[in-house]
Amino acid sequence: MMLNNIEENSIASKEIIIDENIKNKEIELDKNCITGDNDYFYNSLKKAIQKAKKVDIIVAFLMESGVRLLEEDLKLIGEKDIPIRILTGNYLNITQPSALYLVKDILGDKVDLRFYSDKSRSFHPKAYIFEYENGGDIFIGSSNISRSALTRGIEWNYRIRKAGHEEDFNYYKQVFEDLFLNKSIVVDEAELKRYSKTWVKPKLIRQDDKDKQEEENTENKVIQMYKPRGAQIEALYELKKSRGEGADKGLVVAATGIGKTYLAAFDSKDFKRVLFVAHREEILTQAEKSFKNVRENIKTGFFGSGKKDKDCECLFATVQTLGKEEYLNEEYFPRNYFEYIVVDEFHHAAAGNYQNIINYFKPKFLLGLTATPERLDNKDVFAICDYNLVYEVGLKGAINKEWLVPFRYYGIYDDTDYNNIEYKNGKYNEKQLEEALMISKRANLILNNYRKFCSKRALVFCSTKQHAEYMAKYFCEDGVEACAVYSGDLGSYAQDREEAVNKLVKNEIKVIFSVDMFNEGLDIPSIDMVMFLRPTQSPTIFLQQLGRGLRKHKDKKYLNVLDFIGNYKKANLVPFFLTGDPKIIKKRGTIGIMPKEENYPEDCTIDFQWQLIDIFKRQEQASQKIQDLILQDYYRVKETVKHRPLRLEMFTYIDDDLYDNIRRKSKLNIFKNYFKFLKENNELREEEKALFGTFGEDFINMIEKTSMAKTYKMPILFAFYNNGNMKLKINDDDVYKSFKEFYEKGSNGMDMLKTKNTANYKQWGKKEYVKLAKDNPIKFLAKTHGDFFYIEGEEFCLNERLGEFKDNDAFLENFRDAVEMRVREYYRNREEGINKK
Repeated sequence: MMLNNIEENSIASKEIIIDENIKNKEIELDKNCITGDNDYFYNSLKKAIQKAKKVDIIVAFLMESGVRLLEEDLKLIGEKDIPIRILTGNYLNITQPSALYLVKDILGDKVDLRFYSDKSRSFHPKAYIFEYENGGDIFIGSSNISRSALTRGIEWNYRIRKAGHEEDFNYYKQVFEDLFLNKSIVVDEAELKRYSKTWVKPKLIRQDDKDKQEEENTENKVIQMYKPRGAQIEALYELKKSRGEGADKGLVVAATGIGKTYLAAFDSKDFKRVLFVAHREEILTQAEKSFKNVRENIKTGFFGSGKKDKDCECLFATVQTLGKEEYLNEEYFPRNYFEYIVVDEFHHAAAGNYQNIINYFKPKFLLGLTATPERLDNKDVFAICDYNLVYEVGLKGAINKEWLVPFRYYGIYDDTDYNNIEYKNGKYNEKQLEEALMISKRANLILNNYRKFCSKRALVFCSTKQHAEYMAKYFCEDGVEACAVYSGDLGSYAQDREEAVNKLVKNEIKVIFSVDMFNEGLDIPSIDMVMFLRPTQSPTIFLQQLGRGLRKHKDKKYLNVLDFIGNYKKANLVPFFLTGDPKIIKKRGTIGIMPKEENYPEDCTIDFQWQLIDIFKRQEQASQKIQDLILQDYYRVKETVKHRPLRLEMFTYIDDDLYDNIRRKSKLNIFKNYFKFLKENNELREEEKALFGTFGEDFINMIEKTSMAKTYKMPILFAFYNNGNMKLKINDDDVYKSFKEFYEKGSNGMDMLKTKNTANYKQWGKKEYVKLAKDNPIKFLAKTHGDFFYIEGEEFCLNERLGEFKDNDAFLENFRDAVEMRVREYYRNREEGINKK
């Protein structure tokens, strides 16, 4: 099927080609001079590694291709516990982050990996130092760690034997020792992440590109294997580390193009039974191919409207079918049936059937995958993964690393007056918007701007079906082959999505006018233009639509983007959306109406017509008071959840920017006294009005405000809550039960593993948990909140005045809600590194 072929070619991990000649070439025993070409340096290294008792390497740079070539040899070093030190350079960003991640993944703590730190000197050494049981060798010459340098490249290297040249050998060792110990930066976890995040692919030196070309052009016999590359290597390393820290859920946020499905296939290899969930069957079909490429002999199955497979190692299921209650039960699928679950397009995870699946199954690990987290649009799916963002590479990083093509963005002034269109609950009235956008003057503006560029394949995003039909008709009547694509009954100018894509790829049409059908999922890599014909207030949708055209394709150097902008709500956010950076979007109020040039991806052009700058200025100056924004957002959340939101719901769905603002201003933070906020806005229910001003409300407010450097207080409060059967006194058994249940959840246990005194908590019994509780939360709650808590003998007690609320449903609901909100708040603050100490 054409769509599947497009997806396969654009998203699959590249095949790693292993040259049989490298493996089988006879290793010369006594050769000192190595010249490259057919005289591979790799063979000399391999022989030396087999004898080595200690290895030191100093090279100007490491490339992923070179580390991959040495992978089995490095594993041998690790298995034999041979000390290995590597000193490399980070000048000009030639060393690839993925190469460093791969070294660390293969060798773990057994390698001492460092960057040369003296920026005032050039760093071009290439030497490999091996010490044996008797004697040693130093290979010195021109070879860095890249596939080309170790194999076919014309690289000259010379071996200096320790025997007979001991003075020279020791001198090089001495200099290495000085450089390694005194002029280096340790590449630890923090440095690894920092380097990866800031790394931009060099413009002048593309050694790894040469390596890939050599692999593709080689005429030697090859074995094809699927191996992780680039961002996949980095993400796999972080996922492995996160699970080692106790996480049972994790989210990977990565721009289009890194191969997230292959990433999931690689990461799942150590798990026996896997579930892959998506919302379209085409995605599942392609995902199955990817998994089979990585896990060749696995038995797969599908669970959707047609097939209901079950007895397989990897099950690919539509969320619409599997999310039904009739399949989520112990008889059909036990809760622990799957060891590993992948949820594709995870930004949908807050929706009903996704939640049914996520809440029902209890896998060893759940992986969420998305290119654009809905976090930016107030539906905080980060909370579903307990704020465990394992790996992230956004639009800017992906373009800077050349995983995506750069874009040339043109913001074009559109004089449509949005002030005359009804705006309610964050949305424009669809019918009125449609009428305003479907006029010949605007269509002509769009067509004329389209004609300025020599686009062969354009994807255009419209507001409604009628709008897409109207635009397709307008273009066709003016001689530009076009069609509309949308769901439901098709009009005169509409075509089935697959048929339209095939025609676009074959150049039978030039433009597709779409309504939400291409926001996510399958892509057309050859697209060279996208046009936005609708007001886009959501960064998620904006980045999804932009990403449809950024995938790399032969002879495609950049993507043209035409965005037709009027005075619609939040139009002034577009310049910040283009950075693809949520942190820049948050800071927009402090950095003016436009981000700085360096905030945009490399080689990208951003051009707004002057009329738009005026609109951006007016909108920034007309910002509402924060109290008005809070109330407006409250009603938006209320409309979203279809009832008066509890604290946990409001915290989960609140506008991200707004939350960051009120968090810094405690007097405005509604989560520090939610009852007060509800009362001031006449939102308290009748049964809650009776609670207001009572000792019970004071207790709930204490939960909202109590400081939390750790989560220890929460299982104590859950013990008193006792699943709704509230207790005024709890004993050691109650404490043990609540703590054990709380910290058996991997996300809660992550902090326990990171602290020396609690790192072995998984082996704890009652004695250790009770000691932790008495030394920490019980002691401090009694001390700082003595009006509510006290210690009596071997029991920890609540003030008896709270006894009158034991059977009060409104009190119990708010008790539980306040505790759950504080746990989620802790996760969020932990992810952002701002928990109070």
